[in-house]
Amino acid sequence: PPAEEMVSAKDWRLAIDGEVETPLDMSIADLKARFETVTLQLQLECGGNGRKFFKPGASGNQWTFGAVGCPQWTGVRLSDVLGAAGVKPSAIYTAHYGADTHLSGDPEKRPLSRGVPIAKAMDPHNLIAWAINGEAMPALNGHPLRLIMPGWPGSCSQKWLTRINLRDRVHDGAKMLGKSYRMPAYPVAPGTSVPDEDMEIIHSMPVKSLITYPQTGVKVRPDTAIEVRGHAWAGDLDVAAVDVSIDFGATWMPADLAPPANKYAWQHWRVGVTLPEAGYFEIWARARDSHGRAQPATTPGWNPKGYLNNMQHRIAMFAVL
Repeated sequence: PPAEEMVSAKDWRLAIDGEVETPLDMSIADLKARFETVTLQLQLECGGNGRKFFKPGASGNQWTFGAVGCPQWTGVRLSDVLGAAGVKPSAIYTAHYGADTHLSGDPEKRPLSRGVPIAKAMDPHNLIAWAINGEAMPALNGHPLRLIMPGWPGSCSQKWLTRINLRDRVHDGAKMLGKSYRMPAYPVAPGTSVPDEDMEIIHSMPVKSLITYPQTGVKVRPDTAIEVRGHAWAGDLDVAAVDVSIDFGATWMPADLAPPANKYAWQHWRVGVTLPEAGYFEIWARARDSHGRAQPATTPGWNPKGYLNNMQHRIAMFAVL
């Protein structure tokens, strides 16, 4: 994050420039005065969530399942702000910039600067946000201002936001090229060396679910129902169904799936499970999106940076007399 003395919500400025009719330079107070304030529950997930399970492994944070959340964000719609600036027909991509420096501390290295196609940028659920769960955003979450672009890799949601530049070409900022947040354009065998020119930028995140209750390793009585519950989400899409198995995927039972609080909020699911006899069992959860794509039982297509692992989540359960 930027140095604490640089972070002042009162003095913070946001520039909108590039392929726009009227460049803007606004304070947070200006944003609040000029545009409607909205609060939405929006999920963000790291593109590398689940990286730990790829073999051979990939560099980066060895996330298992926890690099996702769905809090309430408060701010103004990015589409309203871009509309006020006037998006030129020549604009095809955004470029996002923050006040942070490179993680290494080397001033010669560029910090993360990502972007998205204009069509994604104009989705009315994208926010320029200043609050999370009704409170001022903590520094590590991007205080005092950040982008929220739900459904796409979390790195698109620039923290410490100072500038949005509209470009007439695909953005080439830090972490937009090479292997960063990009997938092979074709299936590759694990461990394959993939040329950079054969990598494609990740857009929507895939369908995924989590079992949040009970904890793995829990002991229960056989022939006694226990509620299993969790969350499911599907990038730009909706979750159509969640199924649960207690016999290693041989059979599946449908879970009750609640609608999202709003588009891009994760969906809660629950199902009653009864283990038929004493012994060891696993609970598997499998979500399916509105295009009919379901979570795989194992890690999906290997890639050099360990992105987009949406394998089924499973927990252990012991039935004890």
